Amino acid sequence: MQRVVIYGGTGGIGRATARALRARGYPLHLVARDAARLEEAADHLGDTTITAGDVTEPGLADQVAKEAGARLGGLVYAVGTINLRHLARLSPEDIETDFRVNALGAFLALQAAAPALKAGAGAAGAGVVLFSTVAVAQGFPSHASVAMAKGAVEGLALSLAAELAPQIRVNVVAPSLTRTPLAAAITGNETLASGIAAMHALQRLGTPEDIAALASFLVSEEAGWITGQIIGADGGRSMLRTKG
Repeated sequence: MQRVVIYGGTGGIGRATARALRARGYPLHLVARDAARLEEAADHLGDTTITAGDVTEPGLADQVAKEAGARLGGLVYAVGTINLRHLARLSPEDIETDFRVNALGAFLALQAAAPALKAGAGAAGAGVVLFSTVAVAQGFPSHASVAMAKGAVEGLALSLAAELAPQIRVNVVAPSLTRTPLAAAITGNETLASGIAAMHALQRLGTPEDIAALASFLVSEEAGWITGQIIGADGGRSMLRTKG
């Protein structure tokens, strides 16, 4: 199996996806800001190389592409933001940061890795997974900045899925609220979290493992005829109304 690059590989969803892909036998290359956490994750996972850096740093994607190797089996861009503010409280800097981290970062990561992904693609193609949010399809108050950025991710994925086929498959996972460190300001308030959970048909919030199960499948050869899809892992939130 060829190595899979995971941006955000020490975070909630990224770390869970790393575990799921290692369970499938994939060697990994993790990218994150915290070098100490990267080293700990690599030691725990085994057969894992690392690059420390921030996705907003110029040249990081090229560095990752060089260090990860000339042949890759997949790429997961699990870096994101949760910047929830009303329209009047959003600044141009907020918008730019959300776009750079979510959309531009994904573009640069995939652009730099594309030659190695093509070189490493097997019969099922190399699998790329990007992340959006249920808020793109649903429309929630205070989500303008992040939904705009993640909407750009969806457009990017569809365009590149067409352009890079058949060697590279590109899909998007669009979660609803998930119990990750990034979402702790929301999920840490159990009254608020319980209220949001009740808005889902399955009556609970997501876990990193829920999302990782889908992401690792989409990278794998089992998903060899799936590309250009935006798939909700959202407890039914995007499509179903709860009772009452």
